[in-house]
Amino acid sequence: MRRLTLILLLLVTPLASAKTLKLATLAPEGSVWHDALQEMAQRWRDLSNGTVEVRIYPGGVAGDDDSMVRKMRIGQLHGAALTTQGMASITPAMRVFQMPMLIRDNGELDYVRDKLADELEAATESAGFELLAWSDVGWVYLFSRAAVTDPEAARQLKLWIAPGDTAWTETLKGAGYRPVVLPTTEILGGLQSGLVNAFNAPPVAALSSQWFGIANHMMDLRWAPLLGAVVVSTDFWNDVPPALQTELQAAARDATAKAQTHVRRFESEAIAAMQQYGLTVHAVSDDAARRFATEIEASYPKLIGASIPEPIYRKAQAHIDAYRSSR
Repeated sequence: MRRLTLILLLLVTPLASAKTLKLATLAPEGSVWHDALQEMAQRWRDLSNGTVEVRIYPGGVAGDDDSMVRKMRIGQLHGAALTTQGMASITPAMRVFQMPMLIRDNGELDYVRDKLADELEAATESAGFELLAWSDVGWVYLFSRAAVTDPEAARQLKLWIAPGDTAWTETLKGAGYRPVVLPTTEILGGLQSGLVNAFNAPPVAALSSQWFGIANHMMDLRWAPLLGAVVVSTDFWNDVPPALQTELQAAARDATAKAQTHVRRFESEAIAAMQQYGLTVHAVSDDAARRFATEIEASYPKLIGASIPEPIYRKAQAHIDAYRSSR
């Protein structure tokens, strides 16, 4: 009955003309995220009887996350599958998920994201975008061209850092690290030229992009979760009938939920696959892990307020504390 009602509404109040959503992503063709977007595109085509098409630009052909957001603002793109980096260029509050070692596992991530979702989605909408669906890209690890298992060795690296967060870059420099700011789309070239010799990324991303082929050492220590989200411009979304908006968003959420389940299950398989092609995974001693944690926690005061709005950090920390105390 719901499907019949939607079809009747589309017949009575059709779109002025067929709409094509130009949607970009860093995800390479054949990756879990790209497959999810293709599934979403097919569902949108079916649900709208062909009046809403999705044209996907994969593999960073439209630029990095920040470039995709800029192109959405001027109408060159209508949507994007963004990582936390791109979401933070829409609203800096999103950076709370990037704070190293703040969130420690998937249970905490799901709890905090659910608690903050309404506020962050509203902030995204007020900036001119609709956040249709959340997902995970995976947990971030350090990959490098030489073995690294402690802070002293990490400080010797020429570490890739995404642009856009000056406070984090300066905090790293102040702690003796050597960050090199480059767009995500230039990581491979930077590794090949020697401009950088290390990067932080989820294993699934390191495998699908083939970055690990050059930086073939991974430190077995989680830094932070990397999130993904399907975002469209409010201008595009407002041209879609409200009844159809509900159906399209549900399809987006279903596709990204499947991708999240796959990514979480696939992390260990991705690491194993890279090991077969030369990746070496290095354990971190308890002492070194404590030293990393001490350094990182000491950096929080420099980030709160400068990089991450203090109110959202306080809320996230309160939710984390509540989650941990309940268990």
